[in-house]
Amino acid sequence: MAFIYPVLDKHPKFGTGCFIAPNATIVGDVVAGNECSFWFNAVVRGDVNFITLGNKVNVQDGAIIHCTFQKNPTVIGNNVSIGHNAIVHGCTIMDDVLIGMGSIIMDRCIVHSNSIVAAGSVLLEGTVVEEGSIYAGVPAKKVKDISKELIHGEIDRIANNYLKYSSWFSEINAAK
Repeated sequence: MAFIYPVLDKHPKFGTGCFIAPNATIVGDVVAGNECSFWFNAVVRGDVNFITLGNKVNVQDGAIIHCTFQKNPTVIGNNVSIGHNAIVHGCTIMDDVLIGMGSIIMDRCIVHSNSIVAAGSVLLEGTVVEEGSIYAGVPAKKVKDISKELIHGEIDRIANNYLKYSSWFSEINAAK
């Protein structure tokens, strides 16, 4: 069973149609929208500040979302994919974003809409990712603009795939 736990009387809240893997950990002041998914070994810790996730956010296996005590909450928009083993900490991620596997997004970063942070990239504290761009590297820098095809072909495709994957587990659980 997933570990969903209040901290200081603040309970995680979830919209409709969310999938939470049995070993995901979600604690404290966390508010998730509709059709979100929290995959195996994902950790979302709203213990020292608040975390909000819009609709259709997927937090993939081993990803960690946290914030900074009394300074930086974490705010995530709609249609966002947070790749396997990524760390998202005390930052803002707008709508329609792909955070690649193993990426690190540090405090006070802002990732604007229709953007991709490539796998393994590190956004240093306070980095602002331009709308419609790809950032890559350590430290991450802009490498190119994103075409409309890439926005729909990657960002939307991955988010929609995770809705489909979630449904597989919902059907299995409904049959029990």
